[in-house]
Amino acid sequence: MLCPGKKSYFAAAVCIITLTSMLAVSYLRLQKLSHQPKVIQEGRRCRGKTANGTITALKGNKTFIISPYFDDRESKVTRLIGIVHHKDVKQLYCWFCCHPNGKIYVSKAKIDVHSDRFGFPYGAADIVCLEPENCDPTHVSIHQSPNGNIDQLPRFEIKNRKAETFSVDFTVCISAMFGNYNNVLQFIQSMEMYKILGVQKVVIYKNNCSHLMEKVLKFYIEEGTVEIIPWPINSHLRVSSEWYFMEDGTHIGYYGQITALNDCIYRNMERSKFVVLNDADEIILPLKHPNWKTMMNTLQEQNPGTSVFLFENHIFPETVSSRMFNISSWNTVPGVNILQHVYREPDRKNVINPRKMIVDPRKVIQTSVHSVLRAYGNSANVPMDVALIYHCRKALQRDLPRESLIRDTTLWRYNSSLIMNVNKVLSQTMLQAQK
Repeated sequence: MLCPGKKSYFAAAVCIITLTSMLAVSYLRLQKLSHQPKVIQEGRRCRGKTANGTITALKGNKTFIISPYFDDRESKVTRLIGIVHHKDVKQLYCWFCCHPNGKIYVSKAKIDVHSDRFGFPYGAADIVCLEPENCDPTHVSIHQSPNGNIDQLPRFEIKNRKAETFSVDFTVCISAMFGNYNNVLQFIQSMEMYKILGVQKVVIYKNNCSHLMEKVLKFYIEEGTVEIIPWPINSHLRVSSEWYFMEDGTHIGYYGQITALNDCIYRNMERSKFVVLNDADEIILPLKHPNWKTMMNTLQEQNPGTSVFLFENHIFPETVSSRMFNISSWNTVPGVNILQHVYREPDRKNVINPRKMIVDPRKVIQTSVHSVLRAYGNSANVPMDVALIYHCRKALQRDLPRESLIRDTTLWRYNSSLIMNVNKVLSQTMLQAQK
């Protein structure tokens, strides 16, 4: 297209806009074409060793693959949850091997590093590849080049290929358990509270914990409540126990918590109606409903089109105790007795309390810790008179006198069931002192 030789600024502007639009459309068309799968080999058997660890380092140690998931919500793609260096990883390719014809397709990946990286050089990333049209691949390999030998690459099984009926209503995702975790009593209490509230599955990304805690986890695994995802991230990267970058030479924050949360959502997308994202010392307590199922039914009715529900976090300092429920047989078990901590800190001026979430996993694309980054549907803040997060931990407002704290005994509504269930677990794991 040639622009007419007019002196009018308006004509010149129209000309520039038109040319820019044409170039943008051409660029997007070329980009789309460059990501289309291409056959590079035919008639070969699909080889390569299947990766069996949770975290797999690709050659060069700048890209780490957690797991690939089939995602057809917008187009037919394989979405790999991973960790990448935000500057150094420029391009990746998905290698698909199709049965039974043995055609090997290569598809250029879109690398989407999540925005909540908090300054660390490595961050959670979606590595997204278009799948071949006439193929439903079961495995994928990742390479920095569209050329090479697939036999040399690790193969990853693509999960969520088949739609399933929901096996559970609520799955809690806990990430990550680290620091030789040994808060045994509070962990058991949280687990039993989750079950009372309607949870059937708890997924824990475990880096490490104490020997005593291993014993408790073994009980819950055998019971069918807990699923452990090994999380040896410190074997690959220098991790920080902080959520923000302190220029201390670490690679990724809080043991890769954000990556684990995203993996947990996709891992449970086809098997759980809701996914709950919180820590082991946090419990979403309903104030108007007996359990999460009735609460979520009401919230969904009141908020049509909402897929993310955010609950306000409130600190119950572990240093301020009530004399109630001082159960002597629990005193030999390491950890905090949450029934004795019913005083919460008041809201701080000009400080917004963080939130944790219950989400419809099929509507989430990317999540952070306190909000989703991308999702289909709306997010809704749940009012505090409907539910709040009971968070028993070290005080944030350490200088507050006791009389400034707010007595909140919501947790005591569940005390009879909780005490009975905790005693049962302690007895069966032989952690309870013999009377």
